[in-house]
Amino acid sequence: MATDSYVKFCPACGNPTKRKFVHGRDRPVCPSCGHIHFQEPKVAAGVLVTKEGKILLVRRIMEPKRGMWSLPAGFVDAGEDPAVAAVREVLEETGLTIAIDGLLDVFYGKEHPNGASIIIVYRGRIASGQLQAGDDVDAVDFFDPADLPQLAFEATRKAVEHLKPV
Repeated sequence: MATDSYVKFCPACGNPTKRKFVHGRDRPVCPSCGHIHFQEPKVAAGVLVTKEGKILLVRRIMEPKRGMWSLPAGFVDAGEDPAVAAVREVLEETGLTIAIDGLLDVFYGKEHPNGASIIIVYRGRIASGQLQAGDDVDAVDFFDPADLPQLAFEATRKAVEHLKPV
């Protein structure tokens, strides 16, 4: 499914582009210089942190899904290691410094127009810090996996599923 926005002007030469079927899908192509625009996916990274069997969640203050809960997560910057981005996001949103214990899973699926297409979720544990709501959230708390608040995203639901016994 093509989710890229239409690029109207060539980033290489500035001339108007036209949609053309190239490399298996419709893409913006420059008729002047031949540049083909490939839309890159947005990538986010987050962490599933547990403490005494409970899951760390943050309540969103931004749309979409304002007031709903998710794992601490955010976009990976260009040139940034996703694990470093995940640690940064947890610190910004919760006040906690965490240590990554490994990769939990990678999820694909854009859940809203400005969201990530690829979500990398790590397992992590608290290294230091004091729990407090920070950037983009107004509440942080630990929840029993059997009694979760309303979750914002499918990626959070799928990550939490990893904690259920098989």
